[in-house]
Formats: sequence, C-alpha cells, structure tokens
Amino acid sequence: MMNIILEYVSNKFIDYNIITLVDQAGWHRSNNLKIPKNIRLINQPSHSPELNPVEHVWDEIREKQFHNKAFASMDDVEKALCDGLNNLRENPEYVKSLTNFPYLNITF
Repeated sequence: MMNIILEYVSNKFIDYNIITLVDQAGWHRSNNLKIPKNIRLINQPSHSPELNPVEHVWDEIREKQFHNKAFASMDDVEKALCDGLNNLRENPEYVKSLTNFPYLNITF
C-alpha cells in the first residue's frame, strides 16, 4: 500500500520535490519500498508521535468524532470519519494551527 501511495503522490505532484516525514512503521522502512525520485522520506525518531503533525489531526478527529461513542455499523464509523475530515477541510486555518510546527517551515 505504501508503494501505491508514494507512486500516486509522485505522479500527482510530478513537478515538485516532496519531503515526507514518516514514523518508524515497518511499511515506511520496508526493503521492498520503491521511493520515487521526487520524494524523500525523513524518518522521525522512534516513539515520538508528537513530532508528526498528522498525529494531531488524528487526535482531533478522535476527540471530536469518536469520543465516548458506540457505532451501530461500519457505515456509521465511516460517516463520522468523513464528517470529521470534511470539517477540517473547511477550516484550513485550524488545521494549520494543529500542524504548523516551526521545524517544518523550510524554504528552498
């Protein structure tokens, strides 16, 4: 799956050099990983999810969409997830406040 995602992102942003922060998950370090020429993966230290901005997005979705809720079906779970993602999509400044860490402000 990671190879599929990397290929998609590479093709979608073919005119860009992409730097992606990844954790130490096995699929991010696999010997079978095919990293496109326009993508560079930077490994964050192990056991440091607070350094990965997307973890703050998932925390937000968990707190707002899934906290203390029981769902009757997987369709209900999917709807809650989509609602949370759509809410974030409509509030880019809020997403920025969750994810804009100073160490990521890199200009070339």
